Amino acid sequence: MDSEDDMHDANDIESLDDDFYSGETEDAPLDYYSDYDDEADDYFEDADESDKIKSRRPEQNFTILRESDIEQRQEDDITRVSTVLYISRVDASILLRHYNWNVSQVHEAWFADEERVRKTVGLLDKPVVEFPNARELTCGICFENYPCSRIESAACGHPYCISCWEGYIGTSINDGPGCLMLRCPDPSCGAAVGQNMISLLASDEDKKKYSRYLLRSYIEDNKKTKWCPAPGCEYAVTFDAGNGNYDVSCLCSYCFCWNCTEEAHRPVDCGTVAKWILKNSAESENMNWILANSKPCPKCKRPIEKNQGCMHMTCTPPCKFEFCWLCLGAWSDHGERTGGFYACNRYEAAKQEGVYDESERRREMAKNSLERYTHYYERWASNQSSRQKALADLHQMQTVHIEKLSDTQCQPESQLKFITEAWLQIVECRRVLKWTYAYGYYLPEHEHAKKQFFEYLQGEAESGLERLHQCAEKELQQYLSADGPSKEFNDFRTKLAGLTSVTRNYFENLVRALENGLSDVDSNGAASSKATSSKNGAGSSKGRGGRGKGTSRINKMTDDSSWSCEHCTYANGASVNTCQMCRQQRR
Repeated sequence: MDSEDDMHDANDIESLDDDFYSGETEDAPLDYYSDYDDEADDYFEDADESDKIKSRRPEQNFTILRESDIEQRQEDDITRVSTVLYISRVDASILLRHYNWNVSQVHEAWFADEERVRKTVGLLDKPVVEFPNARELTCGICFENYPCSRIESAACGHPYCISCWEGYIGTSINDGPGCLMLRCPDPSCGAAVGQNMISLLASDEDKKKYSRYLLRSYIEDNKKTKWCPAPGCEYAVTFDAGNGNYDVSCLCSYCFCWNCTEEAHRPVDCGTVAKWILKNSAESENMNWILANSKPCPKCKRPIEKNQGCMHMTCTPPCKFEFCWLCLGAWSDHGERTGGFYACNRYEAAKQEGVYDESERRREMAKNSLERYTHYYERWASNQSSRQKALADLHQMQTVHIEKLSDTQCQPESQLKFITEAWLQIVECRRVLKWTYAYGYYLPEHEHAKKQFFEYLQGEAESGLERLHQCAEKELQQYLSADGPSKEFNDFRTKLAGLTSVTRNYFENLVRALENGLSDVDSNGAASSKATSSKNGAGSSKGRGGRGKGTSRINKMTDDSSWSCEHCTYANGASVNTCQMCRQQRR
């Protein structure tokens, strides 16, 4: 019989299950297994309802910047500072670089203490040295005399010949982005060397490098902007904190986390991702495998893996020590009286006496740890592989199949967007599902109720995703290979669109549940009061997997002016009896 704790956990999961699938949870999918209505045209032609659906999704809180966008923003900031402070654009650029392209900080510091800012940044009001009537000047680097036409100076007035300037500037640019903060060659002078000097004295190649450094500094020195971390991508992203979602989707199709710049990993936090990536790349699992599957040679201590059935082991040269795999004793002491080739009475006796308990315990712990890690890693990697395949299928669909399907079914490509949306949803869900395995690996073992609830939600998510993936991959093939229009295509369209919507809603709720730390389960393994009260108020029979199917709670009015659809959870107006989303009749 089940223990009281097991019964308690099962009741908790049942209670939480009710709450997770209820109409009280926004957008919660209720039933993966309902039949779809065939009125597809109404669904796709209802623009007002489409707008409502879009309004339920979180607003995008980032902007993708092309190189031209970066240049324009940079020029706008320079112009703004130059206009407000009445300084040249060159000086404004130097100021902005010093304050990491933060316009408000420049204004605040300048109006607080202009003299201190000028001294710190190197913007001088007047030259330090002047030679008003000189015909020739001595270069401060090569100490050669040159006519004034061959001498150039920064704002400080220190004279240097053009050749020395070119060498000084060229070396600084070749040394890297530090050239953006270039100062006068005089060690005692802090005057800034601006872009006007670079344009006048640098070579064409060095000018391009300097311009590139300047452009990149606008992104790399600005806390609100970052480069897309995808290899070869030249887009940048500006981010506005708001709804707590740090996932960014670049125009190159790469999705990453704004906080840690790793691949987008909701619902797992950045710290867990860092630990998981480190664990996947570290040697710790190699050592666990060695400990679990090998034993040290009693003589030379090298680890040895047993790859044959016999207990008679021989170490590799030059050691060549022969020993028993079980008790690690010399093989010369073994024979029929110690159990023969496939057993060892000495080992069994010693084990009963407790001699091998500690080493065996360590080996068993290592083996269990390795098996647990392998379980989660294989599924993490499997979903990653499936996601890559889905990305390839999406590209194939967009570039080849959509056009072919449009011709075959005699429908415009705009009416086939539901296929692309389905594949985009598959790609996103594969990513989320992949990271749930990292979440599960670090979920504390002692929190049994949370673990049980998590595994249930994860299993349901995987089941729903497989239904969507199979529909988009397998069922679509008959229409791709058809010679002409099919009467069943509208039914397929409604089914695929419905599966996409339900799967999206379910995964959004799954992400929220995990990001909240499965807060509906308290630390004692009991359901929260909200989930418990939800269960008590249901008063319904159970369907597949413990979900309420056809319950009074699902069909109840969500408020005085709307009702929640049992099929897709869409909130419909009280005056209609057919769901405006999936066209199912109100029950």
